Amino acid sequence: MVFRLLRAPLTWVAAAVLVAGAAFGLYWFQPWKLVTDTAVDEELTVVATAAAPSDAASVPAGPAVVRSGEFVTHEHETTGSARIVRDADGQLRLELVGLATSNGPDLRVWLTDQQVRTGTAGWRVFDDGRWVELGRLKGNRGNQAYDIPADVDLAGLTSVSIWCKRFSVSFGAAPLTG
Repeated sequence: MVFRLLRAPLTWVAAAVLVAGAAFGLYWFQPWKLVTDTAVDEELTVVATAAAPSDAASVPAGPAVVRSGEFVTHEHETTGSARIVRDADGQLRLELVGLATSNGPDLRVWLTDQQVRTGTAGWRVFDDGRWVELGRLKGNRGNQAYDIPADVDLAGLTSVSIWCKRFSVSFGAAPLTG
């Protein structure tokens, strides 16, 4: 009986469909990323702390934090902070400090014009308005930096999102205030 079943063409077609479906599912969802981490430890900008108003003349010119904020959790638990730093030459870069989130397929770093909302209300809003992709997330743990192109107008870009492009969902986001 089993031998006859293995010889039937329909059995082989069904097996091929199952194997193809499993391969596609593994590629699309990448479940191993739920249990693996990618750590990054890039050098971040050293920023002088603000001096008291009477000491303002003694503060050396140099890098300054333009905006910053703490991450809130969306689809996956996310902690750490984000800051936009302007260097002495005027170049801007986004720095993720102490980032900790889940690994996932197709994660990107976006600057957006959307307000950061807590809970499920904030999961899918970041592609509704204006956004600028700074690149793929380099790692789901640690410190990392992304150059902001000179032609990007920061006016109205009020948050940063760790965006899963494949599933159109935010893993976590930080409001950028300054």
